[in-house]
Amino acid sequence: MSEPPETAPPATGGLAQYARVLFAGGDLQPVWDALMLRATATPPDAGAMLDLSTILQLTGQREQGLALQADALGHHRLYRRVVGTGEGPHLLALVAAGDLMASTPVEFLLTGWNGVLDLMFFAAGERATILMPEHDIAIVAVGESDANASLLDALIEPVAHWPKPILNGAPIAIRALGRDRAPPRLDGPHVNAPPTLRVTRDQLLALVASQMPLSDILPGRTFPVILRPVDSHAGAGLEKLGAPDEIASYLSRHDGETFYLSPFIDYSGPDGRFRKLRVALVDGRPFLVHMAISDHWMVHYLNAGMDEDAAKRAEEAAMMATFDAGFAARQAAAFAAVHALYGLDYLALDCAEDRDGRLLVFEADTAMIVHDMDPPDLYPYKAPAMKKLFAAFQEMVAARVA
Repeated sequence: MSEPPETAPPATGGLAQYARVLFAGGDLQPVWDALMLRATATPPDAGAMLDLSTILQLTGQREQGLALQADALGHHRLYRRVVGTGEGPHLLALVAAGDLMASTPVEFLLTGWNGVLDLMFFAAGERATILMPEHDIAIVAVGESDANASLLDALIEPVAHWPKPILNGAPIAIRALGRDRAPPRLDGPHVNAPPTLRVTRDQLLALVASQMPLSDILPGRTFPVILRPVDSHAGAGLEKLGAPDEIASYLSRHDGETFYLSPFIDYSGPDGRFRKLRVALVDGRPFLVHMAISDHWMVHYLNAGMDEDAAKRAEEAAMMATFDAGFAARQAAAFAAVHALYGLDYLALDCAEDRDGRLLVFEADTAMIVHDMDPPDLYPYKAPAMKKLFAAFQEMVAARVA
C-alpha cells in the first residue's frame, strides 16, 4: 500500500447532491455558475470540473459530460466528499470512469451517514497501481459492462490481497452479472432467469434471411422475443418482436453490431398488469427499492405512470409495508440462492414473480440506481423504506470496519 499524497484530494459535491436538486425541480444555474468559476480558475479546480460533468450528464448532455470528466481525471484520479459530520469511517470506493451507470451509486446508500467517502477513478484497461489513500474500508464499485470488463479483470489480483476490509471484493462475481452470463447461473428451482444470448447483427440478418426456426438459436423457445443493444439501460432500444421480419425492421432502425436476444416471458397478473420490483440485497438481506405497475410489458418506474395513479401508489405502499412477511418470505429461497451464488455484499435485482410463483429475474447488477428522491407528498411510504435500506448498508460498513 503506497502512502497517500500529502495534499487532500479535490472535493466533490457528488451525484446525489445534484440529482436531488434536479429531481425536485430546482434550479442548478447558481451552482453551475459557481462551479464554472472554480473550474476555470488558475489552476483549475478538478473537483468542480468533475461536478460540472455530473450535472451535464444529469441534464442529458452525456457526451459533453464524459468529455469534461476525462479532462478532470487528467488532473486528478482521487476525489473526496465529506458526508455529514465527517466523523466516521473512511470509505474508499473504487469506481470506473464513465457515465452515471458505470459504478455503484454509493453516495445514495450513504444518505444520513457520517464519514469520509473517497472516489478513486480507474480507466478501462488500466492496472490498479495508482496511489491509494489511507482508509478504513473499501468497496469495489465498478459496475458490470463491456466497457468495464478489463478493469474488473485488472482488479482481481489487488483485491485478493487488499490490506483492509473490502466490500464486493469479488470482481469475478461482478463480471458474472452480465446479461448473457447471469441467466445460466441463476436459473434453477427457485429462480426463473430466461436465457439471454449475445448475438451479432450478421447473425440476426442470417436468421431473417434463412427464416430458420428460433429454436435453432434459443432451444425450446418461440417468438415473441426481446431484443436490445448490448450495454443499453432504461429500455433504450428494447423491443418485443413477434417474427423474423420484425427483426429486420428493428435492425433498420437501430445502429450497433451486438445485441442481446432473449425470449419474452408474459409475467402479467390476473388483471393484465405487469409488476416489476427492484430489490437490493444487503449482505444477503432483501430490501424493496420500488415496485412499478404498468399495462405495458416494458416496465420502468419513470414510464409506469406512478405519479398519476393513486391506486398504483397505494398498491406499492402495501407491497412495501408487507414486503418482509410477504414477497421476501415467499422468495426467501430464491434470494438466498442469488446471494450464495455471487457472494456479493451488495447488489440489486430487477425482478417479478412468474405465473408459477418463481422469482423472475430480469437483471442483476451492482450499479442500479437506488434513491430517496421521490416527492414525499405523493410517496410518503418511500422515505421510511429507503432509510431502512440505507441504514442496513451503513451498518454493514460499520460492522466490517469493526
